[in-house]
Amino acid sequence: MIRKISLVVLFILALGLGAPAQSSSGVVKKKHAATPAASQQDVQSLRDLVQAQQKQIETQNQQLQDVQGQLRQVLDSLQQANANSQKLQTSTDQAQATATQAQQSAEQARKAATDTSAALVETKDAAAKADQTTAKKIKGVEASLKKVGPFNFSGDLRLRDEPFFGGPSDQSQVRNRMRYRLRFNATTKLDDDISGGFSLASGDINDPVSTNQTANQFYTRKTMAIDKAFINYNPHYFKPLTLTGGKFAYPWYNTELTWDKDLNPEGLAQTLAFEVDHTPLLRRIALVGFELPFSEVANTSTTNKSIPQSVVYGGQLQTAWVFGPRVRFSAYSGVYNYHNADPIAFAIQKANLKNPTTPLAGALPLSATGFQNSVFITTQTGIVTVNGTPVSTGVKTITDTQFASKFALLDSIARFDITTPSQRWPITLIGDYVQNMEACANLNSIRATPASTSTATFSQALSTPCVSKQRRAYWAEARFGRTQDKGDWQFAYTRMFIEREAVMSAFNASDIRQGSNTSQHRAEVLYQALPNVQFAFTGFLGRPLNLGSSNLPEDVLQRYQFDVIYKF
Repeated sequence: MIRKISLVVLFILALGLGAPAQSSSGVVKKKHAATPAASQQDVQSLRDLVQAQQKQIETQNQQLQDVQGQLRQVLDSLQQANANSQKLQTSTDQAQATATQAQQSAEQARKAATDTSAALVETKDAAAKADQTTAKKIKGVEASLKKVGPFNFSGDLRLRDEPFFGGPSDQSQVRNRMRYRLRFNATTKLDDDISGGFSLASGDINDPVSTNQTANQFYTRKTMAIDKAFINYNPHYFKPLTLTGGKFAYPWYNTELTWDKDLNPEGLAQTLAFEVDHTPLLRRIALVGFELPFSEVANTSTTNKSIPQSVVYGGQLQTAWVFGPRVRFSAYSGVYNYHNADPIAFAIQKANLKNPTTPLAGALPLSATGFQNSVFITTQTGIVTVNGTPVSTGVKTITDTQFASKFALLDSIARFDITTPSQRWPITLIGDYVQNMEACANLNSIRATPASTSTATFSQALSTPCVSKQRRAYWAEARFGRTQDKGDWQFAYTRMFIEREAVMSAFNASDIRQGSNTSQHRAEVLYQALPNVQFAFTGFLGRPLNLGSSNLPEDVLQRYQFDVIYKF
């Protein structure tokens, strides 16, 4: 291409040089005669000019070649850049394709993870359902095993080690004993209206406030006695009403300030309870009435040998309230009126180890080691005549015992149940206040001492002075935790203060220092090791009150209970 350009340039130059030559030739012809012909020197100058122009053309050609070389380099660079750009575009496309593929793989992985998670959830749900089904089957089998005909069976066995320290200066309370308790229950629901059941329990049949059996009777066989036997009538056409008869669990709410938890009263009870849904606070209101006969002792008069009955008449008003989502409050106000209570005192004195010769006729001996109420005791001492002279035989028999007080107990209980953020750690607070409204009311109606005869003399003594101001009792209890599921713990503390005539001390808490005239502390720790196995520790620290006495107070009696309880 460069060669063609050079030829074109030479052609143009030749045309440029030829035109003046022709003009000069015309001039020469016109002036031929006057102008001489061109010299050799002019030709040489023309040649030199042509050569110079050829050199210039060569130089320009060289410059053109240099420009072409530079242009070729630029074109090569441009081609290289285009090639690099194509490679970059290819790499970008590949990277984008790789990213797209990676995104697709991630989407597939997320989908696979979601599917796996869903499958895991389904597996867990299936496993949970299987566990629930298995648990239901096990419970069904257990229920079937516990059920024979219309009856359902249950029970418990408790083993206890119980050491005592301190107490009276003569160490009469110091001991370490093993005890056990066995209870067996059967309940049934005959139809929509009638249900009932019975229970058998171990323990001393003369002790109504304990089902413990002490291991101190030379390996002899132990008794199992009727602890409950009852029927409930709850008519389907009026469900608020429940009528109960027999020997039954308490239909009213109480603490051991007034009634021991192992005692089951006998007689009749009526409950009228209404659930309240249309008020913001009140949730339940109930009325409970009861008539509880406990003794019959015949009169001994020659003109009156009737058999009067001794009965506890009472009732209780119950209300339940809701104070927010976590706080429930219950209030209970009751009255226990003991009608003709003296047979209790008489039966206790007949069972007293200090009066072993007292005959067992007339009333069953009643074991109540914590009995502290003030009583008048009438004692008969035998006489024989020797040579006409009466001589005491020294044999003493208790013929009568009378309470210095009547017992009409006003019992007021408040209970708070508080739910905490942790379901396993609820809080329960209980306060109980009792007042005997007829303390020392019998002082003006004590039966006179019988007249002495030729075969016996009679005397009457007061066990301890009756002070009408000593009529109040207090109970404060706090519990933290529960004993419902495996691994549950519960901690509790109770403070008791009971004046002598405040309660009937034959029927209240049996594990404290004494039934009345006492100051008592109780601490408890319970652990639910298995659904049906519980370990428990209870510590009692107490001593008699020293009100109005100049004597030094008795040392604190320490009583500790270590229990293992198995329920079936």
